[in-house]
Amino acid sequence: MERARVRRRRLALSTLIALAVAGFALGAVIGSGSGGGPSSEGSSGGGDTPTSGGSSNGGTTSGSEAAPRPTLAATLRPGELAGERVVVGIDGTGLTPELRAAIAQGKVAGVVLFEADFPSRGAGHALIDALQAIPRPQRTARLPLLVMTDQEGGEVKRVDGPPAASAAAMGHEGPAYARRQGHLTAANLKSLGVNVDLAPVLDVGRPGGVIADTDRAFADTAPGVARTAVPFAEGLQDEGVAATAKHFPGLGDATENTDFEAQTLALSRGQLREVDMSPYRAYVAAGGRLVMLATAIYPALSPRPAAFSRRIATGELRGRLGFHGVTITDSLGSTAVAEFGGQREAAVDGAAAGDDLLLFDDLPSALEGHDALVDQLAKGGLRRAPFLAAAGRVLNLRRELARGQLPP
Repeated sequence: MERARVRRRRLALSTLIALAVAGFALGAVIGSGSGGGPSSEGSSGGGDTPTSGGSSNGGTTSGSEAAPRPTLAATLRPGELAGERVVVGIDGTGLTPELRAAIAQGKVAGVVLFEADFPSRGAGHALIDALQAIPRPQRTARLPLLVMTDQEGGEVKRVDGPPAASAAAMGHEGPAYARRQGHLTAANLKSLGVNVDLAPVLDVGRPGGVIADTDRAFADTAPGVARTAVPFAEGLQDEGVAATAKHFPGLGDATENTDFEAQTLALSRGQLREVDMSPYRAYVAAGGRLVMLATAIYPALSPRPAAFSRRIATGELRGRLGFHGVTITDSLGSTAVAEFGGQREAAVDGAAAGDDLLLFDDLPSALEGHDALVDQLAKGGLRRAPFLAAAGRVLNLRRELARGQLPP
């Protein structure tokens, strides 16, 4: 009996081994005929299109797994990577040797122009042409600089020409008129070389607030703002100029401009979400490319200025409202920001909060902020993956503007 049981066990074991060998051989045959493993659909973390490269058969090698191609952001040197987060105001200083060097070294992704930069249309156009002609680092050489200005209409216009009305007047005339003004404004700006308009204002114009008092609000209700401000943004982008909704999460209750005085808005979370942030839902759905973060404080959401609050810049805007475009801070040279530290601190805090672009008033401040970004990125004070994602969003915007058209 015992011998019989031993023979049966040996026979069963031999059968299992034979089946395993046969299965392995069959799998090897099938695997060799399927192309050698899963294909790669691009890498994550950088947010921008992978750089070209790889083998002639599409980047895979028969019989082996291809490594994901790095994104453009991931291939940049540290100084160039940090530069994708920096925008600097010129305000009449012109193209100085220092600014030329900063652009040539990839330390600056864009500039903001003011009325002083347009003593005449010809002079402004020549300045922009000279800026875009500066040779830049090889990997970003074909991507245009972001050239921005505040062309809202009414009291806030940096160049002559459209829009022919203030935000309040456009809101009164209705969506068709606002859209037409967006088209005309884009044509006006493109004729000069400006590719980003820091408009429209999406603040709900509460009575007594500085936004309403200066006719910068399209309406005094959230539906009214969405109904007319968003068509203006669509008109801009139909003609290839990127729109910038501002000032998230809303400055309609502010009594003074944050450039001149720190503001704390005592609105509840419910008020902010149901009223002030509401127009951004329509703007996001319409494909608006940029959103500007306010430097006011909203205690119901955070004890820090909105531009320095991850809960607002990332949690509310990206997480709750689903915005995937480029974010930019309001001026980091404002009185509201000065109370929270210098330019180095502002740069690092803004980047950590999730702001893609940091708007500095002048080149010395921009270079100081740039160096702080490089330093903290090297030390691990700023995490690399979110940094790459932010730079990738900026690079994607620059790539879209290079084509001269913004897809809907």
